[in-house]
Amino acid sequence: MANIKSQMKRNRQNVVRHARNKAVRSELKTRIKQTLQAAETGDDNAAEVYRAAQKRIDMAVSKGVLDKKTAARRKSRLAKKLNASS
Repeated sequence: MANIKSQMKRNRQNVVRHARNKAVRSELKTRIKQTLQAAETGDDNAAEVYRAAQKRIDMAVSKGVLDKKTAARRKSRLAKKLNASS
């Protein structure tokens, strides 16, 4: 355990940030999974589900959870799978 006051604060901040990042990543995975399912089944609202996933990916970038190039790659792959199923 840290003895230095600033390190104790840093540890508290890390716990909070870890929880926040974990929640963002979890929701991101859920949205991506829903989009893939909608694409496979040929759902009517697949485009709507894709837009929601895209929004969450962009939000993860703005929060610093994902790199912008990673986000671009994920959105591209999702769009490709969505278009292939149509």
